[in-house]
Amino acid sequence: MRRAIHDGRGRKPSKAAARRSLLVFTEGEKTETIYLQHWYRLHRDRVIVTFGDFHGVPLRLVEEARDRKKADLREQKRGRGAAYDEYWCVFDVDEHPNLRQATELAAAHGINLAVSNPCLELWFLLHLKEQWASLDRHDAQSQVRELLGCGKVLTPAALARLAELHDQAVSRALALEGKHRGDGSPSRANPSTDIWRLVERIRTAGV
Repeated sequence: MRRAIHDGRGRKPSKAAARRSLLVFTEGEKTETIYLQHWYRLHRDRVIVTFGDFHGVPLRLVEEARDRKKADLREQKRGRGAAYDEYWCVFDVDEHPNLRQATELAAAHGINLAVSNPCLELWFLLHLKEQWASLDRHDAQSQVRELLGCGKVLTPAALARLAELHDQAVSRALALEGKHRGDGSPSRANPSTDIWRLVERIRTAGV
């Protein structure tokens, strides 16, 4: 089943609706959803964001998104509803296995990825400071707790601060991408994050 924050469960959106529809699967159950729900609330007049109930490691997450997309497209073909406009998986690199397989599977089935290395907290950190050196997830999480004053359950004050500094964080994330390209680092090397791409899809829906 899937759930949308506007009604707790949600129906598959109609293609006739003017709003862009996104189905998002997140690795974790709290932080990612709380953060993305905040952006959805700010732009819900032109976008529908629904969250899949499945959570897990990257490969299983992508497999779930692939299966849901296939099922939705079958139902759409039969005239029983509409598939979502976009399917997304949000996960950390962390120490997960099968990341390459997850990335290749997503590309093969048109599943969009928002990946943070080492973890989502790097993205939050980039709102508050530059981060050029690699770091582990525990360090990133510790710094974010200190700077935002909260843990995995983001407070309204933390969410407001992150939204206010969003553009600055995007600039820093893009600078990291440029750094990695320049020094020949692998794609999505530590530190890196592209969750901002999903946020931008929510922010710019209908624009």
